[in-house]
Amino acid sequence: MRFHKHLRTGAAALAVVASLASVTACGAGSRTGEQAATAVECDYTMPAADTTVNVLAYNSSAIDPFTNTMVKSCTREKVTLKHDPIDFGGQVTKTTATLAGDSGSYDIIETYGFVVPGFASKGDIEPLDDYVAKYADKYKLNALSKEMRSSMSYDGKLYGLPMQAQMYVMAYRKDVFDAAGLKPPTTFAEMIDAAKAIQAKGEIKFPIALPWNATADISTNYQAAMNSNGKDFLDSSGKPQFTSGESRKALEAMKSLLPYMDPQVTTFDQPKVQQQMFNGTAAMAIMFSGRMNDLTLPANTKLADKFAFAAPPALEKSSPHLYSRLSVDGWSIPKNTKLDKDLLFQMMAASVSEDASKASVPAAYPAREGMVSEDSSKYAAAANATIVKTMPAPGSPSGAPVTNAIRPVLVQVITGQLDIDAGMQQMQSLAEKAIAGS
Repeated sequence: MRFHKHLRTGAAALAVVASLASVTACGAGSRTGEQAATAVECDYTMPAADTTVNVLAYNSSAIDPFTNTMVKSCTREKVTLKHDPIDFGGQVTKTTATLAGDSGSYDIIETYGFVVPGFASKGDIEPLDDYVAKYADKYKLNALSKEMRSSMSYDGKLYGLPMQAQMYVMAYRKDVFDAAGLKPPTTFAEMIDAAKAIQAKGEIKFPIALPWNATADISTNYQAAMNSNGKDFLDSSGKPQFTSGESRKALEAMKSLLPYMDPQVTTFDQPKVQQQMFNGTAAMAIMFSGRMNDLTLPANTKLADKFAFAAPPALEKSSPHLYSRLSVDGWSIPKNTKLDKDLLFQMMAASVSEDASKASVPAAYPAREGMVSEDSSKYAAAANATIVKTMPAPGSPSGAPVTNAIRPVLVQVITGQLDIDAGMQQMQSLAEKAIAGS
């Protein structure tokens, strides 16, 4: 969601914003209202003077429970927490601005694992290890997943307090699948076979719905496809891998789905994919898990009782991982805030407390271990099956600049404007240049 440091003007600032927008943690568009706020203990030492704490977090069904709980529980006496509704794009712009100078507009910002290495390497956000050690017992912070803490770390230090994770989950129309004698697909080949069988019924023209928006989501999906076969955009040393065999298979697999998807797929973000499922114009969709609970709510769609959930497929039977990405969201403290960082950390810790985390389910998949079960969430089994078979992210500061650089070429490959070989070579070259310039 954010990147870089100090003066960011003109073309440089535009590049930063584009890099931040490259990863679609869970998109924007909340369907979780303030009623999701939970009253929890937020027992900090009251400052001597009236204090306003400005919180920056985009609105989504998975993030709102934590933001609303923080604002509700930590506003008291001389302290007021403020959070204005904002979409993902707006947060990207505001985060870039707030981290740009010696003093920013926000005191607590929502971050996630993909961008933490960039912020941390530039010194934009505060390391949190000392605060965690100080307040581990008070807020039971050791119950936060070690894997999720690792995702919010860089160079051995924690820079984001994890609140929740999102992984890809498949939602499908169980009634449609049952009528066609189908089971949830476990490979791309099975997904295509299912789409063909559904198309043959004549009621759903484009059975597969995926968020392949050309300005963001499509690169996350390409990464998920590469991950399924064990490769990421960058290897552990930071070298690009776009000319690898795994890259080729990923591109071929993505293109193989096009006949079964809406021709406008490169304009579809996650809310639009949700809408396809709400409207009954698609029979299966793969999105981040934070989008799944919305499908189960009768207020959103008359088809709410028709949806079932499964782990997403792998590219091939032999693939070591699923077609999935893991995005861990959390709270960070800007280095340039003028407020007491100890005070801010306790507010963050309160928002991910045991009670707050429990109340966030099923809208979210909280960072606390053991919170998500089939009794608490309709998509729990799918999410739990996915998270253990999702390839861990490498955590490179170059990840966002590289992702931004290769995306226009990726779009040309997927849409057939550029052949795969030429596209792979161009993406490799662009990635190398992005790394050299970052």
